[in-house]
Amino acid sequence: MPAPIRLALYEPDIAPNVGTILRLAACFDLGVDIVEPCGFVWSEPKLRRAGMDYLDRVGLARHTSWDRYIETSRPPRLVLLTTKGATPLPDFRFAPGDTLLFGRESAGVPDTVHDAADSRVVIPVAEGARSLNVAVAAGIAAAEALRQLGAFPASRIS
Repeated sequence: MPAPIRLALYEPDIAPNVGTILRLAACFDLGVDIVEPCGFVWSEPKLRRAGMDYLDRVGLARHTSWDRYIETSRPPRLVLLTTKGATPLPDFRFAPGDTLLFGRESAGVPDTVHDAADSRVVIPVAEGARSLNVAVAAGIAAAEALRQLGAFPASRIS
């Protein structure tokens, strides 16, 4: 059964955040697209520190550029999580096949990527707070999408 959603990272800056998101994806059985260039040298040790032994469980696709990603992997619906979003996360309705796109930690995404998104969603935060860490935002958005779709992995009893 294909994953109900995917995560996509646009030119991520910080290897530990990518590792954390890859671990999140492994735990929820989600695929991840990385749109390069990254702001760090891609190396197993940098990612493994945060991703630990989960990285081998992730369906990971790396794309050399935004244009290449759109040409080869355009999802049915691209949902950009952004501080400039028009729809608050609690009001957004996810659909199977959605890809949740997250921008660079330092700069978000350029206007061309904003324009390519089918939806722009914001996670509301307290007044005076600028934004969440990208890995935290990915966890919140993925959990909400999985909740709405009834697609959390089956519970395990320890």
